[in-house]
Amino acid sequence: MRYFISLCLALLLSNAVWAADAVLRYEVVGLEGPLLTNAQAWLGDLPETSQERLNYLVTAEERVEKSLQALGYYGAAIELDVQRTEPQWLLTVTVEPGEPVLIESVSLELAGGAATDEQFAKLVAAAPFGVGDVLNQGDYERFKNSLLTLGQERGYFDATFTTNRVAVNAAANSAQIDLHYESGMRFRFGALSYDESEIDPELLRSLQPFREGDYFSQASLQRFQAQLQGTRYFSGVLLRPQLAEAKDGKIPLTLQLYPARSHSFDVGVGYSTDTQERVSFIWRTPKINSRGDSQETRISWSAVNPSGRFTYSIPMGNPLEDILHLSAEIENNKFGDIDSRQKQLGVRRETRWNDWLLGFSLRGLDESWELKNEKESDIYTLPGISISRRDHVGLLVDPTDGFSQLYQVEMASKSLASDTNLLRATADYRMVYTPLPRNRLVGRVQLGGAFLTDSDPRELAPSLNFFAGGSQSIRGYGYQSIGAEIDVQRDDGSNQTLIVGGNRLVIGSIEYQYYFTPTWRGALFVDAGDAFDDGEFDLKVGPGFGIHYISPVGAVRLEFANSASDRDPAWRMHLNIGAEF
Repeated sequence: MRYFISLCLALLLSNAVWAADAVLRYEVVGLEGPLLTNAQAWLGDLPETSQERLNYLVTAEERVEKSLQALGYYGAAIELDVQRTEPQWLLTVTVEPGEPVLIESVSLELAGGAATDEQFAKLVAAAPFGVGDVLNQGDYERFKNSLLTLGQERGYFDATFTTNRVAVNAAANSAQIDLHYESGMRFRFGALSYDESEIDPELLRSLQPFREGDYFSQASLQRFQAQLQGTRYFSGVLLRPQLAEAKDGKIPLTLQLYPARSHSFDVGVGYSTDTQERVSFIWRTPKINSRGDSQETRISWSAVNPSGRFTYSIPMGNPLEDILHLSAEIENNKFGDIDSRQKQLGVRRETRWNDWLLGFSLRGLDESWELKNEKESDIYTLPGISISRRDHVGLLVDPTDGFSQLYQVEMASKSLASDTNLLRATADYRMVYTPLPRNRLVGRVQLGGAFLTDSDPRELAPSLNFFAGGSQSIRGYGYQSIGAEIDVQRDDGSNQTLIVGGNRLVIGSIEYQYYFTPTWRGALFVDAGDAFDDGEFDLKVGPGFGIHYISPVGAVRLEFANSASDRDPAWRMHLNIGAEF
């Protein structure tokens, strides 16, 4: 057994190559690193028959020689020795590589449109060879191919090499490179032909990153195709340049659009410790007309938070960057000890500004609620503005690094058909950071404030107040169970404390995660904060731990957290699905 293990180690550490079904094995002596790797690659697969073995031996020296020349070694001494031991012969290749060939001069020239093209200038500046370098034929060929590829990507379809020469003086161990690239003219985009019944010309132009007469760019074509697919209007998009029909330096384009299904329906069943069992139904119409209007109808039921929402979306330009949403919504919710029912009509325009998403909204809110058998209701007209940005590295459902920020302000005024004068502002920050492989940090900060000028804070609708607690807030506490409190008298004369929400919100969270496998990780976290009335901050802390499974739709998180700030701390389980980011 000891002999067998020693033999295996010796074979693993040697330059020998063998296979059980081969009739020949070989070892290379005198080479290491890239020279050895390239020689083995050129020697190729081992022979499996006697005839293949003879042919292999005849060409072995030439193969090794070419493998060395490819890396700049033209003066190598190669010796072959064959031991005819059955069933496998042993070929020993002994190599003295000698001195490498160095590049003595380089003549690299661009002509035609490429001579003044900035992208070609960057490519030439990064050429993988120069005077004094060891000649590497592979680097030279790859650079040639990169010139041709860049030319095709940028519309130089008549490009050619007028000079393509590597002159090697093996005796002097020197080489001269002469490479002259003639790009010819750069072609431009021609007319785009498509079925105008599938999409309105104005809408198509908003998605098109180029116009007729612009210089050809493969990147622009790919972006255009991605934009069309991103609208979800089409099940398939085929965009083809017609090179054979080019005229006057312009290449016509044909666009074939395959419509998406007129309607789609999704039914979902889930569970969260916040809202308990949930059943949802979603009906989508991705393209109602050629202008790109769409609709989504969403109905969700849970014991805590049943809701229904209809949204009609109208592109105001590029449907991926500027869109108007008209919505109607009805929702029941439980905020602390308050049962609330909200009816809303809204209009919201979302537009992109650089990497930011801007939102301008106006919503009408009719909310009624019940607190200790007393019913209240208010009507609000709420104009608002929001600005958000999300940057991430890796998959959105499980990024390695990222930072998101959201700021939102809404107001209400009695002069604008509201029952209250109100200014409400919120901010939300989320961070993901991977300092070391398998180790990830997740942070979260949520801030909010509701400012009333002439009304009792207790008269503000619950959905406009602030609550904390739950799997997305301070774990260790129940869903929306943290907020300002009031004391009321029961019918029997005893006192009762009710949670009614606060006009301020401060929440922070830090979480450490360790990946046991790419799809399983453990977590340790501390959440802290409070939902409170101005000047009544009472810090709530919820430490805990969890196990997460990374699914295609986000992390399935099973977590246990402790209400450490309570007089009688208790553990609470949280189960949720979704990304932290």
